[in-house]
Amino acid sequence: MGKRLTQIATRTGDDGTTGLGDNTRVSKDSLRVHAMGDVDELNSHIGVLLCEELPAEARVLLVEIQHELFNLGGELSIPGFELLKGEAVAALDEALAQFNAQLPRLEEFILPAGNRAASQAHVCRTVARRAERAVVALGKADALRETPRQYLNRLSDLLFVLARVFNRMNGGDDVYWKSEKLRKSQGE
Repeated sequence: MGKRLTQIATRTGDDGTTGLGDNTRVSKDSLRVHAMGDVDELNSHIGVLLCEELPAEARVLLVEIQHELFNLGGELSIPGFELLKGEAVAALDEALAQFNAQLPRLEEFILPAGNRAASQAHVCRTVARRAERAVVALGKADALRETPRQYLNRLSDLLFVLARVFNRMNGGDDVYWKSEKLRKSQGE
């Protein structure tokens, strides 16, 4: 990794550029900086989610995810560098299987709603999808390993599942979209 910051207000970005971890400077509107920013925003939203009451195993998982997102941001900031390992994707797959096993089969679309923890998990999910799109765009313009893209894809799925788990805390449920199919099945 590059140098650690010892001061925050360097004024070197006043010209619309920012320094990457390999000491190159790029425009603040570059695809790489967009991807780094979306990953950083996702990590911040997970920090907000961690302010909620959560099951202990979900809390431990989300803290680990924050560390992995920091690795991902570091990898994005140093072209050609690898910080996010394939094991991180496998850990998300395991967590997906574990948490999804607790849930009933989804019969209808659900709204991004419910209690605060579930709603914040949905916000995290949508930011993860945006970060994934930014990484896909970057990968088309620059050589990029597939692990960052895979990680964000799995993470958005996991956040959806966690939102469903969080909605069931204290006896709650998903908030279902009132589609025509659902209305007919309920005899409305």
